[in-house]
Amino acid sequence: MLTFFIVFIANLIIGVLVGLSGVSGFLLPIIYVGFLGLPVHDSLALSFLAFLVAGVIGAYSYWKLKYMDLKLALYLSIGSLPGAFLGVQINVLISETLAKLLLYLFVLFAGLSIILKKNKAPAEGEPGSNKSIILNKPVWIIVLGVLTAAICALTGAGGPILVVPLLASLGVNIRTAVGVGLLNSIIIALPSIFGYFTYASIDNMPLFILFSLVGTTIGILTGSRVANKVPVDQLKIFIAVITIVSSIYMLISLALGS
Repeated sequence: MLTFFIVFIANLIIGVLVGLSGVSGFLLPIIYVGFLGLPVHDSLALSFLAFLVAGVIGAYSYWKLKYMDLKLALYLSIGSLPGAFLGVQINVLISETLAKLLLYLFVLFAGLSIILKKNKAPAEGEPGSNKSIILNKPVWIIVLGVLTAAICALTGAGGPILVVPLLASLGVNIRTAVGVGLLNSIIIALPSIFGYFTYASIDNMPLFILFSLVGTTIGILTGSRVANKVPVDQLKIFIAVITIVSSIYMLISLALGS
């Protein structure tokens, strides 16, 4: 029962952080795999289920606020479906040790990117004249969808941590980039959920799902309600530091065979 309580608390805390900042969902797999010792496939199945809930709630919120480019999201999603399927298949084919290594390395990269990235996207109300020519070519957007979804599905990243800074660097308004990233994370999550649950092996999976979904939903709704009252920049730095320390610790443990 303690394990289920930890799953609930972990999803609750990560949900709050996602609701506040739009990032940190990628921490869930490392908690499941690194700290709870769950198998990689089971951990990714539960993580992508939480990402699906976060994507639905978050994308709807951004759509209501008019921060959504449905055309861009559509082209990304056309590529994301096969990309996510490809990522799952690659993960299944490689060894669990290599899967853990890729997960920890990507989480480390995600933490470093939060600290190092400098958003150059146009601010709210500014014209998007500096948008990359790539965004005017549907085929290139579809290719981006394939590549980002494959990486996210393979490593257990939710999607926004990779898609949002990429879109921002191409000139998309940061809030619109978050909205599109959240909607796209739903598309990435769907084939990932079905793919990883096919290989899930732990007992009492329905209870894991229940505690995960309840914690995630409460956390995201809570975080969204108080988002305007929390300094997001400082929060992201805090998330990044925890992410970097946790991933380095897991990489050392993996290298030592513990």
